[in-house]
Amino acid sequence: MEDSLFAALDLGTNNCRLLVARPSADGFRVVDAFSRIVRLGEGLSRANLLTEAAMLRSLDALQVCASKLRRRDNIRFRGVATEACRRADNGMSFLSRVREETGLLLEPIAPAEEADLALAGCAPLLDTTRPHAIVFDIGGGSTEVMWLDQTQTGWRIVDFVSMPFGVVPVSERFGPGAVDDALYQGVVSQIADALAELDARHSIAAQVAAGNVDMLGTSGTVTTLSGLAMGLLRYQRDRVDGSTLEFEAMRRHSAELAAQDFETRAQNPCIGRERADLVVAGCAVLEGICRRWPVGQLRVADRGLREGILLGMMREAGL
Repeated sequence: MEDSLFAALDLGTNNCRLLVARPSADGFRVVDAFSRIVRLGEGLSRANLLTEAAMLRSLDALQVCASKLRRRDNIRFRGVATEACRRADNGMSFLSRVREETGLLLEPIAPAEEADLALAGCAPLLDTTRPHAIVFDIGGGSTEVMWLDQTQTGWRIVDFVSMPFGVVPVSERFGPGAVDDALYQGVVSQIADALAELDARHSIAAQVAAGNVDMLGTSGTVTTLSGLAMGLLRYQRDRVDGSTLEFEAMRRHSAELAAQDFETRAQNPCIGRERADLVVAGCAVLEGICRRWPVGQLRVADRGLREGILLGMMREAGL
C-alpha cells in the first residue's frame, strides 16, 4: 500500500479543490493539489438554480482535476459536492452532467457529514487541555458551526448548526465595494442571533466565561485575516495553519477591509482579485460567531474537508 495514492475533491459553492496524497507515518504527504475559485453558487439566491456560466466555470476546473487523476495509477478517489448542489433545483442534474463530461463521480453530502469531515481534517489543531470546543467552517454557500466535547477517544460533535450564510450570498448583499457599516452590523447581528438556540441548548456562553472552550475556524476568511494580522507580504500556509488570531486584531482588520474599495482589497497579496469581493462577507459571518461567543482568540486552520476525506479513505484501507 506504500505506492497507493488517495485523492479528495471538494466542489463547494465558491471553490473547486483537489488534494492528492500518499499515506505516511504521521498521516499523509501531499503529492499534488489544485484549487480554483469557480463561484458555482453565484446568483443561486435569486432563482435557486445554478447558472450556465457558473456550471461552465466549474466544469472547466473539474476537467483539470480529472486530467490530473488520469495521469496517475493505483489511485483511490472520493469527490463531494456541498451547499450549492444540495440547494439548487438543478444541482443533481448538474452532477450527472459532471460525470458525463469529466468522468468524475461527485457525491452530494449532507451538512452533518460535511461537519464530520471538516472536524476530522482539523481536529489535530484543537487544544486538548480544554474540555469543549467550537469549530466552524465559513463556506461559500453555508456556514457550519459545531459544539464539541473532548472524550477519552477524541473530540465528539455534540451538536451543530448549518446556517445559509456563506460568503457568496452575503457578498451579493454587500456588493463589491466599501460596505455600509449599518448593513455590515446587520449581518453580524443576524449571525449572532442565528446561533442563540445552539448556545441555549448547551449553555455554551457559560462554558466560554469559565474558560473551558477552545475555538477553531477553517475557512478562507480566517486564514486571510491571520495573514493580515501577521503582516505577511504573501500568503504562507506553513505560517497560517495552526496560528492564533486574536479577536481584537480580527475586528480591526475586518473594519479596515469593509471600508476599502474593491481595488484596494484586490491589491493585497493575501486576498487578490478573485476574493476581493468575498472577504468582507466572511468577516461579517466571523464577527457574528465571535460576538455570540467572546472566547477572545481562535485557532486558524488551513485544512478541513479534503483532509478529512483523505484520512477517512486511508482508515478504510487499513492504513
